[in-house]
Amino acid sequence: MATAPDRAQRYDRGIRVWGAHGQEALEAARVCLLNAGPTGTEALKNMVLGGIHSFTIVDGAKVEPADLGNNFLLTADGVSAPRAQCATECLKELNESVAGSYVEETPRSLMNSNPDFFKQFTLVIATQLGEADAVTIDNICRQHGVRLLLLRSYGLLGYVRPSVPEQCVVESKPDSKVDDLRLGNPWPELAAYAASVELAGMEDVAHSHVPYAALLIKAAKQWAESHGGGMPGTYTERSAFKDLLRGWQRHIDGFPLEEENLTEAVSNAHKVWAPPTVGSDLRAVLQDAAAASITRQSPNFWVLVAALNRFIAQEGQGQLPLEGSIPDMHASTQAYLDLQRIYHAKAEADAAAVEAHARALLEAAGRDPASLPASEVRHFCKHARYLRIVRCRSLEEETEPDSCRGEALRGALAAEDTAANAALYLLLRAADRFHATYQRYPGTFDSELEEDAALLKSQANAILSECGAAGGGGGSSAPAGVSDDLVGEMCRCAAGELHVVAAVVGAIAAQEAIKLLTGQFVPVGGALIYNAMQCTTSVFAF
Repeated sequence: MATAPDRAQRYDRGIRVWGAHGQEALEAARVCLLNAGPTGTEALKNMVLGGIHSFTIVDGAKVEPADLGNNFLLTADGVSAPRAQCATECLKELNESVAGSYVEETPRSLMNSNPDFFKQFTLVIATQLGEADAVTIDNICRQHGVRLLLLRSYGLLGYVRPSVPEQCVVESKPDSKVDDLRLGNPWPELAAYAASVELAGMEDVAHSHVPYAALLIKAAKQWAESHGGGMPGTYTERSAFKDLLRGWQRHIDGFPLEEENLTEAVSNAHKVWAPPTVGSDLRAVLQDAAAASITRQSPNFWVLVAALNRFIAQEGQGQLPLEGSIPDMHASTQAYLDLQRIYHAKAEADAAAVEAHARALLEAAGRDPASLPASEVRHFCKHARYLRIVRCRSLEEETEPDSCRGEALRGALAAEDTAANAALYLLLRAADRFHATYQRYPGTFDSELEEDAALLKSQANAILSECGAAGGGGGSSAPAGVSDDLVGEMCRCAAGELHVVAAVVGAIAAQEAIKLLTGQFVPVGGALIYNAMQCTTSVFAF
C-alpha cells in the first residue's frame, strides 16, 4: 500500500478537484464491471487510476482476435483465454494499490443464479446489456441499495444511464457562486465592526487598506438612513450609490490617490442590493416530503434538511446559515483577519444552531443524537445554498408501456436540438427488441440490410405506439423525428463496439461514477446519448 505522502502525490489531481474526503470515498469503493469489452474496460481503467478500493469483472467470454482491434487492455498473448482474467491482470498493473478479481461467467447467468452476489459492491457498471438484462440488474441493485451505471457503445452511438433511487448532493459545486457577505443586512457583530472603522480620522495608507466589505456596509447604512431604510433599486439609485463610494476617495493637491479597496467596493456594490437567494433547486430540496417527516430510517441528509428548515424559520429569520468564507480583498493583514474571524464566528454559531435542531430531531425519532458528527453538520451548512437531490426512475418504469413518458419522448423527437439524439435513444431500444425477436442485431448480415431496416422501423413504431408517443402523419414508415438515415446507420454498424466511441463513453461514465461515489457534483438524472456523428450529447428523463 502507498504511504500517505505517496498517496497524496499519486492522487494529487483528483484531490484538488474533490478534496481529501472525496478521495477517501473513492478509496472505499468496490466496483463491479459487467462485460470487459472496450466500453467497460475504458470506464474501469479511469476508476482504477482514480484509486478505487477494488474491482471485480464479470465476463464469460474468451479473448478473440476481433477483441485485439478495439480493446487496448487485451493482448495477442491472451487469445482464447478468459477475457475477464486478461483485463483484470492488465488493469491491476495500472495501480498496484487497487485490488482486482474476476468471475468467468456471463452477467445474465450470474444475475439469474446468484443475485445476492451484487450486494457486496458500492457501484455496478453494467456494459453492453440488452434492455431485458438491464432491467434485471437495475432491479437487483435497487433491492440491495447498490448504485448502478449502465453503458452502451453501439456503432457511433454512446449511452450512459445512472440508476439510483436517490442521490443527495451536498457539494454540487456550481459553475458560479455569489459571495454571501450580508452587506445590506449585517448581523450585530459585523455592523459593530464596520461602525468602528472611522474613515475620516484615518491616515491615507490605512484608509486605502480598509476591506471593501466594511466600506460597503458603511455606505449601505448611510444610504438607508437617507432613503427611508431602503436599498438602491433603480439604475439611477445604484449609480448614485457608487458615486457615494467614489466620494470617499482621498486626494492630494487635487489629484486622487490610487485606492484599490475603493475600486473593489464600487465593482462589488451589487452585493449590497443583490445578495444570493434561495434558488429553485434548493427550494425543491427544502420542500421535499423526505424532510417533512423524520424517522429512525431517515438518512442524515434529510435530518439536516429538516434542521435547516427550522433554522431558516427561527434563528435565520429567513436566511440560510452563513457559509463563513470571504473573498480576497485589498486590505491590511490585520483588518482582513479581523473581518475573517467575524464571518467565521457567525458561521460557527449558525452551524451550532442547525446542529441543535438536528439532534432534537434525532432524539424525537428515537435515534442517538450523538450519531450525527458535528463535522458533518458544519460541512452541510457550508454548502447549504447549493444542495441538490437527483432521483432516477427505474429502468422498468422507463420501459414499461404504462409508465414510460411518451409526451416527453414525442417532445424530444419534435424539438430541433434534440430530435436526432432522441431518435437514437428510440432506435437503441428498438434494436434491443429486434435482438429479442430475431436473436441478432439489425445489420448482422449484409444481404439483409434493407429488410432489417424495415423491421427496425417497425419496432420503433411499436415502442412509440405503446407509450403514447406515436404520430407524425405523412406516408413515411419511419416514426416522427426518426430519419431513414439514422435507421440505416443503426443497421450499418450492426451493434459494433468501436473503441473511438467506447473511449468517450468510458470517460463520461467515469465522471458520473465519481459523482455517485463521492456525492459531489450533480449526476445526470436520465439517459445521456452521445451522438458521435454530430459530436453532441443530450440527457433524457423519459
